[in-house]
Amino acid sequence: MGTRRAEDATVARREINILNELGLHARPAAEFARRANSFRSEIWIVKGGRRFSASSLIDILRANLDQGATAVLEAKGRDAEEAVERLARLLHEFREKEKH
Repeated sequence: MGTRRAEDATVARREINILNELGLHARPAAEFARRANSFRSEIWIVKGGRRFSASSLIDILRANLDQGATAVLEAKGRDAEEAVERLARLLHEFREKEKH
């Protein structure tokens, strides 16, 4: 039997606000899921007491992340803190791209 390392149990959380005018619609949601899949940690979006997989396009769309929505990004695993930080930054980048 393998032993679990303490770093595998790292949990990181961060509140996010959706600022995009169109919310997290199909194109940015697909990019978000692709980026979430690049991490080793399990990553969720928690909204309204429900958990949605951040690595699933369908789950992201089901979360109804319209403009002004708030949710919590939650990750558990070796790179949890980095995952939450980078995905929160990606949401900000979506807003910046929309401005141009």
